[in-house]
Amino acid sequence: MFKSEDDFLALIDTYFPQEHPHLLLGRGHDCAVLNTPARISISTDLFVQDIHFRTEYFRPEHIGHKGLAVNLSDLAAMGAKPLGFELGLTWPGNLDKNFAHRLFKGMSNLAKQFDLALAGGDLSLGERLSLCITIWGECPEKILCRQNVSPDDLVFVVGHVGLARAGLHILEQKTPPQEDFPISISRHLSPEPLVREGMLLAKIDCVKGLMDVSDGLAQDIPRFLGPGLGLEIDEQNFALHQEVLTYCRLTDQDPLMFSLQGGEDYALIGATSPKSFSKIEKIIPHAWILGKVVPNPGLFVRGARIGIKGFDHFVG
Repeated sequence: MFKSEDDFLALIDTYFPQEHPHLLLGRGHDCAVLNTPARISISTDLFVQDIHFRTEYFRPEHIGHKGLAVNLSDLAAMGAKPLGFELGLTWPGNLDKNFAHRLFKGMSNLAKQFDLALAGGDLSLGERLSLCITIWGECPEKILCRQNVSPDDLVFVVGHVGLARAGLHILEQKTPPQEDFPISISRHLSPEPLVREGMLLAKIDCVKGLMDVSDGLAQDIPRFLGPGLGLEIDEQNFALHQEVLTYCRLTDQDPLMFSLQGGEDYALIGATSPKSFSKIEKIIPHAWILGKVVPNPGLFVRGARIGIKGFDHFVG
């Protein structure tokens, strides 16, 4: 157990350097002083025990990694270069120092991949483990917004959808065997934010906007398109991983509908004109076309509106 708050903060210091080119004044003061570009992108995400993760199957390393990864994914969706973050941590008294070591190891390993500075934050005892991370990055010259599309534009995806949902269901229901679905399990526990792809897309002049998929395509596509617009999904081109297809076959579910509802994939969705998609493919060959924007709200398959929704914290 920790002897004091200073004991806990000393552990953080072992994983995150105090000195960094991005910090003029780091942790240990009332405020950090940052050395930042003139424009930054900034985002905050909560990661709360029994809401976003369960300690029954999340190892401490997974919690540290994913808590930071979901924030990095927001920067990826803006095409931003990650620079630094702050961590607000609520710590239950029943967790020991070894758990903290492993959590910070998972988080610091990911931070090192992007040379992120931990500028500061806050620490409190509480009933359940909770992370609140604020992250910022260098804003690209072109700002990638939502709701900047027109009818007949193509919506494309970079990354897989449905894998994280399959992983969650397997972990929760303890069936089918986890060892048969290693990628699905990994995508739920330790997602890899598509920061490189986001930065590349920000440099392509024909990309009209970008967004990460956190609550499922069915929930996020309307947010991306904006009022009055919908999407005709190209089911023939819908790229599904073999593990998703296998899981849906075993559980007698429609793979397309299952994947449209799948959250926490942290894939990227973007838009471009039909004639310009080939430009994107040349730079990011694994990008694929999800469908075409139509002047009617909703999601459509073969012209029929589908009534599914993704994840919403406030809907049971």
